[in-house]
Amino acid sequence: MHVDTNMIVATSVLAIVYALIFTDVIHRTSAAIIGSVVMVGVGMWMGFYTQEDALTAIDGNTILLLLAMMIVVALLRPTGVFEFVAIRITKLTGGNSKLLLIYLTFAVSVISTILDNVTTVIVFAPLTILITRILHLNPMPYLMAEAMLSNVGGVATLVGDPPNIIIGSAAGIDFTRFLVHMGPTIALVWIVTTALILFLFRKELPKGDGATLIDLDESQAVTDAAGLKRMLVVIAVIILLFFVHHRLHVYPAFAALIGLALALALLRPKPELLLSEVNWSVMVFFAGLFVIVGGVESSGLFDLIGESVAGMARDPSALLITALSLMWIAAILSAIVDNIPFTVAMVPIILGLESQNVNVTPLWWALAIGVGLGGNGTHIGATANVVVVAVSEECGIPDARISPRKWLRIGLPTMFVSLIAASLVYAVFFDFFR
Repeated sequence: MHVDTNMIVATSVLAIVYALIFTDVIHRTSAAIIGSVVMVGVGMWMGFYTQEDALTAIDGNTILLLLAMMIVVALLRPTGVFEFVAIRITKLTGGNSKLLLIYLTFAVSVISTILDNVTTVIVFAPLTILITRILHLNPMPYLMAEAMLSNVGGVATLVGDPPNIIIGSAAGIDFTRFLVHMGPTIALVWIVTTALILFLFRKELPKGDGATLIDLDESQAVTDAAGLKRMLVVIAVIILLFFVHHRLHVYPAFAALIGLALALALLRPKPELLLSEVNWSVMVFFAGLFVIVGGVESSGLFDLIGESVAGMARDPSALLITALSLMWIAAILSAIVDNIPFTVAMVPIILGLESQNVNVTPLWWALAIGVGLGGNGTHIGATANVVVVAVSEECGIPDARISPRKWLRIGLPTMFVSLIAASLVYAVFFDFFR
C-alpha cells in the first residue's frame, strides 16, 4: 500500500479543520460541522467514504456516556454536595494553591483508573470551579492539570480508557495483568508529569488566601439531604456497573444510562430543565470530529501507518525499536485524531503479525501507553480535554478560558516528557513487557 489521492484529500480536510480550530478563526463546533460535511461530500465523490460510513464512525458510546454523565452531574448539583466537598478539600489544603493542584490531580488520577477519565472530569470540573472561587484562584491550571493527569491515570488499568478495553479484548489481557504491567510505569509517569505541570504553571499558582477559610462551614452546604442520598445510590450503581461492564458485555455508556434511568425514577425532575444543563456544543463537536476522523480512516491512511510498523516488527532484533516507534506514532496521532479509530485500525494488524509467529506482546503495551499519553498534546486530543475547555469557557472568568495556544504551551511539553519517561521505563524493563 502507498499514499494515494484519497489519503491526501482526506488528510487535507482534516488539516484545514484543525487549522480553523487551533487558530480560533471560528468556534471548534462550527469547524467540526463544516469539516464533516466536506469530508462526506468529497468521500462520496471520490468513492472512499459514504454517508453510512460517516454515521458508523460516530462513536455512540462516547456521545451517550457524555450525555448521561452530564445529566447525572446536573442532578447532583442542586443537592449541595459539590459545595460540601469543595469546602472540605479547600480546608484540607489550607489555601495552598500548589498543594490543591496535587490533591485534585491525585484524586482524579486514582478515580480515572476505576471509572473512565471522561466521567471523572465531568464530575470534578464543576467542583474545581467552586474551590478556586473560594480561594480567588484562576481555575485554568487546575482544569488543565486534571484533564491531563486523568488521561495519564486512565492508562494504568483495563477500564481506565476505551482503547485499553479494545486492546485487552483483542490480546486476551485481564484486569490484573494489565494493572501489573501498566501500573508501575504510569505511577512514575504521574510523578514526572505532576512535577512538570507544577513547574510550567508556577506563575499561575500563587499562595491562596488562607484567611478566607475561617468562615467556611461545610455542614451548611448540603441543601437537599434526601435528594443527595438518592443520588449517592445512583452513583454507587454506576460505579459498580463501570467495574463489571466488560464482564456483562455492557458498554460504559449503557452502564451510565442505567444509573441515569434510576435517578430519573427516584427524583422525577423536569426533563426540559435537565436537558438545558447538557453542553450540546461539545456533543455536536465530537460527532463532527468522529465523522472527519472516520473519513481519514476510510482513506486507508491508518492501515498504511500500521503496515509500516508491522514491517519493522517482523525483525526480532528490532522489536524494541518497533515497539517504541509504535508508542510514539500512536501518541502523536492521538494528539491529532481520536485514539479509538487508530487503536481499532492497529488491532487486526498486530493480530496478523501474531499469526506469523511474531511476539506481539510488547506492541500491545506500547500501543496502550502511546494512545493514552498522546491525548495530552492538544486541547482536542482527548475527550476529557474538550470537556474542561468547555467548562473554562462557561465559568464566567475571562482569564480561565483555555485557548488552543494555552493548551499547546503546557500540553506539548507534558506529552513529550511523559512519553520520554515511559519510553525509558519501557526500554530498561523491556523483558518484563515481553
